[in-house]
Amino acid sequence: MVDVLLGLQWGDEGKGKIVDYFAGKYDIIARFQGGPNAGHTLYVNGQKVVLRTIPSGVFHDKTINLIGNGVVLDPVAFKKESEDIAALGVDLTKKLFIAEKTHIIVPTHRALDKASEIAKGNDKIGSTLKGIGPAYMDKTGRNGLRVGDVLAPDFKERYEKLKKKHLDLLCQYDISEFEADIAAWEAEFFDAIPFLRTMNIVNGEYWINNKLKNGSKILAEGAQGSMLDVDFGTYPFVTSSNTISAGVCTGLGIAPKWIKEVIGVTKAYCTRVGSGPFPTELHDETGEKLRAAGHEFGAVTGRPRRCGWIDLVALNYTCMLSGVTQLVMTKSDVLDEFDQVLACTAYEVEGQQTKEMPFQLNGLDVKPVWETFNGWSEKTATCKHFNELPVEMKSFVTAVETYLGIPVKYVSNGPGRDQILDK
Repeated sequence: MVDVLLGLQWGDEGKGKIVDYFAGKYDIIARFQGGPNAGHTLYVNGQKVVLRTIPSGVFHDKTINLIGNGVVLDPVAFKKESEDIAALGVDLTKKLFIAEKTHIIVPTHRALDKASEIAKGNDKIGSTLKGIGPAYMDKTGRNGLRVGDVLAPDFKERYEKLKKKHLDLLCQYDISEFEADIAAWEAEFFDAIPFLRTMNIVNGEYWINNKLKNGSKILAEGAQGSMLDVDFGTYPFVTSSNTISAGVCTGLGIAPKWIKEVIGVTKAYCTRVGSGPFPTELHDETGEKLRAAGHEFGAVTGRPRRCGWIDLVALNYTCMLSGVTQLVMTKSDVLDEFDQVLACTAYEVEGQQTKEMPFQLNGLDVKPVWETFNGWSEKTATCKHFNELPVEMKSFVTAVETYLGIPVKYVSNGPGRDQILDK
């Protein structure tokens, strides 16, 4: 049996904490897509920990973890993250497995990412410049290196062949701008490869299917958010992988028949990092207040997040795409600060109201149609049970459930591991 947990907005929904909360109920936590641009923030014994590639079940004693073939892995970032986790007393040799078909980010991927973003000028997509897009391009272009390749005796030759291809591509740009970066990144890369070879590298699809046949309970963990899906997100301002539940099958090598529950995570409001359309974004004091109250800065990049009210049109769309069966609402306590809470229930596009996602939001004049809810003056972070929440907050949660036709089963009311209310 496989349950899926994924973000339903533009990322940063708090998936790491929620996976950590559920992890004790599962035997295996498996990451199925994304790269080290996805920061999942946990608080372990009061200490903030940001996981970029390693699944969020790593701090649970009885849970093992798999990095699936749908992920792209940066050996340098992975080594650093592994050392940080080991310093907290976690033995990754017993806790972590890596699918051999997982693609690798090489130094020139980062250079290509940087060059491409610079060339876009004012049309930048907001890349984190970590080489993730170019790595996925090599995957689909059938040029990429995979984790299993690091075990081959001719790995260096394979690397040099790919590097030459990338340098030829970089000749379109001012190559001198990247030479120093590439040299420094390459030194770190080849320092990290021996460490990667010491890990448990497995034939991921057979490994996970054997676990399923033996009755293991698996939680598939997504990165980024559904509105960044390469096919169904706000294209071209998207990531390079499938972030919806369909990506679980190709990202882990399992059949659809194994999937049971699809747990969708949404903030009680909306945020976005980087460029791209954001219909409910607030460019006023309220948006600034949301950012301050929610400490809305990227876990990996530190970039301030754009903030706005919850978008139920987009949320309904992503629930539909992934077949979401239950919802987790995070950061509900952030709304304690507001006298009124708003939700977008429709879009007005060229004078017409719609509850459907347009072909392309980018460039459209989209006006949100708002529903207003009474705020609550009480602080909710100390609540231990759902029924302790203010009636106004419970009314807001009920309205979201009614609009989406999906139950909100959990409400998170703070960053702590224990600050989650089972409805």
